[in-house]
Amino acid sequence: MPTTSHPLPHDGGVRLDGVLLFTVPFTILAWASSFPAIRAGLAGFGPAEMAALRFGLAGAAAALFLAVRRAPLPARGDLWRFGFGGVFFIAAYAVLLNIGQQVVPAGPASFIINTNPIMTALLAMLLLGERFSRLAWTGTALSFAGIALIALGKGLNVEIGLSVLLILGAALCNAVTTVVQKPLFARYEPLSVAAWNQAIGGLVLLPFLPGAIVQAASAPAVSFWSVVYLAVVPSLIGYATWAVTLSRLPAGRAANFQYCVPPMATLIGFLWLGEVPTPLALIGGLMALGGVVVVNLKR
Repeated sequence: MPTTSHPLPHDGGVRLDGVLLFTVPFTILAWASSFPAIRAGLAGFGPAEMAALRFGLAGAAAALFLAVRRAPLPARGDLWRFGFGGVFFIAAYAVLLNIGQQVVPAGPASFIINTNPIMTALLAMLLLGERFSRLAWTGTALSFAGIALIALGKGLNVEIGLSVLLILGAALCNAVTTVVQKPLFARYEPLSVAAWNQAIGGLVLLPFLPGAIVQAASAPAVSFWSVVYLAVVPSLIGYATWAVTLSRLPAGRAANFQYCVPPMATLIGFLWLGEVPTPLALIGGLMALGGVVVVNLKR
């Protein structure tokens, strides 16, 4: 679930028109469903192989979109920013999240991923000189205390701890890409940036695609179709509906809707996979989400 936001002037008068009444809930449902779908896909694929098949399909469709749209090639000075997105925002993010979700259920994983705005704010403080208030530090502490509770809720051990760290690593990939690719959205359409990210990410993961094809031959049908679903709905369509949302709403207001993703992912994980969160995991998830809200109160 990407949560890249691009600061725009606040516009309190923007209304949810008919398009947004479709794109906003669709994006929330698509991205929330990706966490249970990953868990289902992992029953038949390795983490890297599943990422390769997912973005092999999505990347090919994204490349076709760029060709049909006749999207301009990235300027030479922007190549590294697009490459960074493909390597970290797509490939590294997907592999780290997949490995982590071998152990961490869908709902808790979505709460952990949703801490990436805090990481983005910390990076902005370190790299851009933005101030980090006492309230923001309090929210950061609250979020990471919640993540610790999520780990405790699973029975803290080395495997659980490493899995949580890997999912935090995926969130960090997202946050760093937000900072690196922010300038691109002044020069390129958001939809084109998303398509380039997926196309490049698919190329980066290409070495794992032969193994994914071998695993697909023996994978359960639900695992195979879960990966196809991940490629089409959360990736291709979800990125597109998010780009439309960003183009019609101030980024801060659009990003607020993403707070709905973790609770929805928890509900879908329960209905689809029968994953029942422990009380500690629920409390920890709410703390993690609450910390993100606190950090963003003045942003």
